[in-house]
Amino acid sequence: MAKYHPIDMVKHYRGKICMHSDTYFQKRGKTLCTGKICHPRDLSAKPYSQAELARMDKFAQARAAVKALTAEQIAAYQTAFEAQLKSPKPKYSYLQGFIFAQEYAKIV
Repeated sequence: MAKYHPIDMVKHYRGKICMHSDTYFQKRGKTLCTGKICHPRDLSAKPYSQAELARMDKFAQARAAVKALTAEQIAAYQTAFEAQLKSPKPKYSYLQGFIFAQEYAKIV
């Protein structure tokens, strides 16, 4: 197997990459990632399960909770976020991800 060296624009590839589907880009922390969706799900053949629907509902509740935060609550999350950034290995790179994780944890 040959070694693959990504171009400067893309520093990391994640997951299976093939030539027959659309490419997507996303940023994870300081790394730009790309990928391709090889076999999209056919919902008529395999609809969402109850567990998947429950997860989607919890996600929607967390997004609504984040949107409903007051300026004081966001400021409190900001100080907590900055404190976790000072740790040797911070878990969250962005404030929005940190806030969402905290709100999601309240739901679960």
